[in-house]
Amino acid sequence: MACSPLEQFAIIQLIPIHIGNLHFPFTNSALFMLLTIGLVLLPVHFVTLNGGHLVPNAWQSSVEMIYDFVLNLVNEQISGASSVKQRFFPLIYVTFTFLLFRNLIGMIPYSFTVTSHFIITLGLSFSPSIGITIVGFQTHGLHFFSISLPQGVPLPLAPFLVLPELISYCFRALSLGIRSFANMMAGHSLVKILSGFAWTMLSMGGIPYLAQLAPFLIVFASTGLELGVAILQAYVFTILLCIYLNDVINLH
Repeated sequence: MACSPLEQFAIIQLIPIHIGNLHFPFTNSALFMLLTIGLVLLPVHFVTLNGGHLVPNAWQSSVEMIYDFVLNLVNEQISGASSVKQRFFPLIYVTFTFLLFRNLIGMIPYSFTVTSHFIITLGLSFSPSIGITIVGFQTHGLHFFSISLPQGVPLPLAPFLVLPELISYCFRALSLGIRSFANMMAGHSLVKILSGFAWTMLSMGGIPYLAQLAPFLIVFASTGLELGVAILQAYVFTILLCIYLNDVINLH
């Protein structure tokens, strides 16, 4: 019986944990999130442990490349003084590296793609969105509500635009979470379906050799595409986070 392409997203209990009447199981999702955090923090720790090398090795070059990439992203997307950018750089860096490694780990066979679950991506998008809103009120006070009124709009049209703009602002976090979840789940499901098709073609007899190779070429191409999507989703999530931060820091 063929396995469902959605079976790879099943959450499996690894260690049952009970606290009173509450059940907090340690699952495969929690395991791979811990592995991701380790991959994010350990390279940075070992690279900066002794101040780094004057001539960077492979590990240090990789960490510096990601650091410079995120730093340039922050400088390009967030306007204002450098002190403001430095204030939010750790958030942007950790968000990008966590999503990047999390998505890439999900490409390894028999691993688990945490970002294929909507509750995870929703938590990753709602937490920064709440923080960004708090930053807006801390920076501008009640004037922050002017974000719901586009610049240059005639005053008689304001009542008709404020509510849609407020709804649009509130749905930013939801759209961030849905975008990442939908792309990762759909892409992994497609790779799983094509892999099953390739195995079925290989198992059938009487098929020309070149015809058997065709499904594998399709799987190879789709895997490469999904790898690009995994990297692109981390980038899109991060750049939108920078844009939203810039909107609340520098009101129109």
